[in-house]
Amino acid sequence: MTMKVLYGAGPEDIKGYDTERLRSQFLIEGMFAADTVNLTYTHVDRLILGGAMPVTRALSFGSGKDIGTPYLLSAREMGVANLGGKGTVIVDGKQFTLDNRDVLYIGRGAKEITLASASAEAPARFYMNSVPAGADIAHRLITRSESKALDLGDARRANKRRLAMYIHPEVAPSCLLLMGITDLAEGSVWNTMPPHLHERRMEAYCYFDMAPEDRIVHLMGRPEETRHLIVANGDAILSPAWSIHMGAGTGPYAFVWGMTGENQEYNDVDPVALAELK
Repeated sequence: MTMKVLYGAGPEDIKGYDTERLRSQFLIEGMFAADTVNLTYTHVDRLILGGAMPVTRALSFGSGKDIGTPYLLSAREMGVANLGGKGTVIVDGKQFTLDNRDVLYIGRGAKEITLASASAEAPARFYMNSVPAGADIAHRLITRSESKALDLGDARRANKRRLAMYIHPEVAPSCLLLMGITDLAEGSVWNTMPPHLHERRMEAYCYFDMAPEDRIVHLMGRPEETRHLIVANGDAILSPAWSIHMGAGTGPYAFVWGMTGENQEYNDVDPVALAELK
């Protein structure tokens, strides 16, 4: 397991960032390397995010050495979304089978996590979000059919999409983590409309199900001074509370959204009118 550390930045800091530095601070690349667990620890609400793609062997992790605790989840909870072929997650001896678009909630106190794919030809791609937790909540598998779907947007404005809630008070409880998956309808390209801020929460996006040649233009920054990142399949974006987040793709795509902060009120947002963006 590898653990990269990012310390975060404020809105005043990024005014002088060039493309390379902006990408290094907010874009997480290369998460899904074969037979490797790649995690990033960010001081933005102390989120840990990462990916793993077991191909030729099972992958086990759980040590808290990198974060100064006995185990990685001694004081944390985790969500694991399978973005690839069928796979299994074993948590302290208990096995869960995840099909594509299933999500596993792992509660605080788990000691060892083992990831495996059912087939090396179609490996699982496990995307993980972990945040500090102050309560013990039982592990739970949330299948795609058990998620709560919301249809949003308008085809005429190229932003029609289906948002599926997985780790959410209305579906599966957690301490502070929220996690779900959004799919764009055929012909739509824009996500997260209207753009908005979460003053009391940060968010991370992981874009996936993209063709190798396609890209997402992800917009971030303060509404009056936006920046952009070009994002490839399997890359993730950190979105601090002070930053807008929205994007458009050159082809079909989906994304996993994960949030943490002061509350779990999904609609606790401050919308930003498109005319206000600069």
